[in-house]
Amino acid sequence: MSDKILFGFHAVTVRLKTAPESIIEIHVEASRRDARMRTFVERVKAAGAKLVDSDDDRLIRLAGSPRHQGVVARVKALATVNSLDDVLDAVSGPALVLVLDGVTDPHNLGACLRVADGAGAHAVVAPKDHAVGLNATVAKVASGAAETVPYLMVTNLARSLNELKERDIQVIGTAEDAELTIYDVDLTGPVALVLGAEGAGLRALTRKTCDLLVRIPMAGAVESLNVSVASGVCLYEALRQRRPAKPVGLTVTA
Repeated sequence: MSDKILFGFHAVTVRLKTAPESIIEIHVEASRRDARMRTFVERVKAAGAKLVDSDDDRLIRLAGSPRHQGVVARVKALATVNSLDDVLDAVSGPALVLVLDGVTDPHNLGACLRVADGAGAHAVVAPKDHAVGLNATVAKVASGAAETVPYLMVTNLARSLNELKERDIQVIGTAEDAELTIYDVDLTGPVALVLGAEGAGLRALTRKTCDLLVRIPMAGAVESLNVSVASGVCLYEALRQRRPAKPVGLTVTA
């Protein structure tokens, strides 16, 4: 497996927690010794990872970005899940999958992965020819979620959606002109939520392949949401519906 670069506190901290043995070395900005950096350095030492003091120029070269936060790690690539079938075969309970059709911006993808991790999605799926791949910028924005949520790029998205339907996973797409809203549908069963890029929306074949189309109600002047925000609305509505109901309120005693 080839080496890869992670940068930013969150992305590197998650790798420290989940796979410290895969870390080759961690570079930190030698001139930065604030409380956050001191805590991070202590965590690195506790994990037994190699620590290298570096200047800002070296960190920028390693990260390929000035937004490294003073932390850059060189790590071994982790073994990846080979297929969506592998992911779904390991799922217990109703599957929750996020499908992104046409998301090419690494910041949007990173934010979508972070939301997917937070909502407990089992995988994020995208087409190989209309999507951004995993890179250091995605990993940094994802704040570690690029390490925890399987990101699967498929050759034919429509075929993959049909394969999900064969598994009795309902495929629900989002469209501004849909009659139903995300709050009108039952998301407690196995479901794949399909979102397109802001503005362009779902491609025609993707839209046609969906079982159902829903929209996010917009009460203000703007007509649409950023795809990562829309992903959060949809995934967390699924999470809300799946949580067991709890009594709310105070118990009054005489």
